[in-house]
Amino acid sequence: MALGLRQGRPGRRALARRHRAGAEERLRGRRSARGGVPAASPGGSTDFADIMAQLATSVRNDVRAGEAASIAGIQGKATTQQVVEAVMSAEQSLQTAVAIRDKVVAAYLELSRMAI
Repeated sequence: MALGLRQGRPGRRALARRHRAGAEERLRGRRSARGGVPAASPGGSTDFADIMAQLATSVRNDVRAGEAASIAGIQGKATTQQVVEAVMSAEQSLQTAVAIRDKVVAAYLELSRMAI
């Protein structure tokens, strides 16, 4: 066994590649379902608050799925791979939300420094 890896079990890099591919596929599916643009509100315009609410809901659902997979793994109802994939997805969603929050805060601070 090369480099101490067990046969039949994917390494961290393979899991990360598989996770990224799955995330990209989900994103492509969302874009194609909406025609490549965010879903419009019933009034016909896309509202920033609605987009942020959708993002927050998506992150919350991903974190809950990661927690549920972790509990299922502890109980022996889920494989290690399923737990790792769910937790990695939750981590990626949370990191995305934090990055967006940081950008929004930075934009707000920049606007607040502007002279009127």
